[in-house]
Amino acid sequence: MMDWIYAAIGAAAGGAAGVAIGLLLAKARARHAGRDAERMLEESRREVERLRREAEVAAKEEALAIRQKAEKEAQKMQKELRDEQKRLRRREDAVEQKVAVLNRKERTLEKREAELREIRRRNEKKEKELSAALERQNEELRRISGLSKEQAKEILIERISKEMEREKALLVAREIEKAQEQAEDEARKVLSVAIQRVAVEHTQESVVSTVDLPNEEMKGRIIGREGRNIRAFEKITGVDLIVDDTPGVVVVSSFDSLRREVARRALEKLVADGRIHPARIEEVVENTKKQINEQVQRVGRDACMEADVHSLHPRLVALLGRMHLRTSYGQNVLKHSMEVAHLCGTLAGELGADVKLAKRCGLLHDIGKAVDQEIEGAHPEIGADLAKRYNEKATVVNAIAAHHGDAPAASIYAVIVQVADAISAARPGARRETLEKYVKRLEKLEEVASSFDGVRNAYAIQAGREVRVIIDPEKISDEESLVLARSVAGRVAKELTFAGEIKVTVIRETRAVEYAR
Repeated sequence: MMDWIYAAIGAAAGGAAGVAIGLLLAKARARHAGRDAERMLEESRREVERLRREAEVAAKEEALAIRQKAEKEAQKMQKELRDEQKRLRRREDAVEQKVAVLNRKERTLEKREAELREIRRRNEKKEKELSAALERQNEELRRISGLSKEQAKEILIERISKEMEREKALLVAREIEKAQEQAEDEARKVLSVAIQRVAVEHTQESVVSTVDLPNEEMKGRIIGREGRNIRAFEKITGVDLIVDDTPGVVVVSSFDSLRREVARRALEKLVADGRIHPARIEEVVENTKKQINEQVQRVGRDACMEADVHSLHPRLVALLGRMHLRTSYGQNVLKHSMEVAHLCGTLAGELGADVKLAKRCGLLHDIGKAVDQEIEGAHPEIGADLAKRYNEKATVVNAIAAHHGDAPAASIYAVIVQVADAISAARPGARRETLEKYVKRLEKLEEVASSFDGVRNAYAIQAGREVRVIIDPEKISDEESLVLARSVAGRVAKELTFAGEIKVTVIRETRAVEYAR
């Protein structure tokens, strides 16, 4: 029990000691806290003082900036005010000057009005004097002439009428002349517009073509044994094949562009193939002719599409394609016809006519040149017959027939075609008269040779220095061929004009054809 008592007493003593220690510690902490609080308060006062000073400095700087800004704005406003005052002073000066000018003008006008009133007064006085003098003069004239006032008026009116008639005639003549000049100017404008809108290339005609060879050995193969290949080629194609010392080429010569093109392409195929003999030559030439006929049809269709001409008869389309291989005066006939078509369309548009119909007339105007070597007559007449045969309108037929003045123009489209044809032909370098004469001479040479009975074909070669006549062996014998050669030579010498001499070669050949099956 005592132990418990001692334990309790010990515990109480320990608790009291702990309380005393805690109180001591609390007092110590309180003292420290007070010192911290005083220190913090002092720091707060210093911070507040610092912030107050910074705020005062910022306020002073802001106030200074506001003052400077206000001073600048005041200076700006003062400058604008001074500028405005200057402008007002200038305006006042200008107004004062205008007022002064107006005052001077007003004084001048008043002075002139006064002068005019004085002039008017003097004029009225003179008019009265003149009227009196005129009346006295009229009385004197009536007394001298013995005419009444009415009679004098009639004579005067008649005289004035005659003068007016003369003046009217002169005025009408001047107006007619002026109208003609204006019409010519307008026509020039229309033609210049049409010419400027159309530009078509022209190709000068050539009577020779060249074929490149892979080597010189090929020339011998083209000539063949004893010349049989070259003779067969020239006979089938109707051209002159020139194999000379020019390295690497063979020249194909013919005034007929269709024959020359067939021969050129056929020779290129033979050279590429390498097999050259009479039978092969004939086969290749026939195939080439078929290909060129197909190309002619295609070229004709392309020309119609480019010229915007549709619904043509297929035969006319083919003839247009043939014109691509024909030249006239050194001018490609198809290109010339297409140019005329475009010119006709442009002229018709300027004149308010049917553009499509005008283009159709222009494209077909030289269609007769496609067959004028086969049909006798001038190409306008031949072309008009072809157009009529293939159901073209009467306007188109007349435009074709009249484009060289061979027939009267029945519509404005015929006149348009005449003008467009003349424009196309008049382009610098479009035509060469000397070449046309040369071609005509060769055509005439072939025509003379073909006019004899029994002649199957006639070809002018060697630039017109030789004509080769192929005869029908069943109609003409070997002996008669000699007579025919002399007859052809005599007629050529009689009807043609040429320098030097022309060789006439008559060829008679019999063929026997059979097929092995």
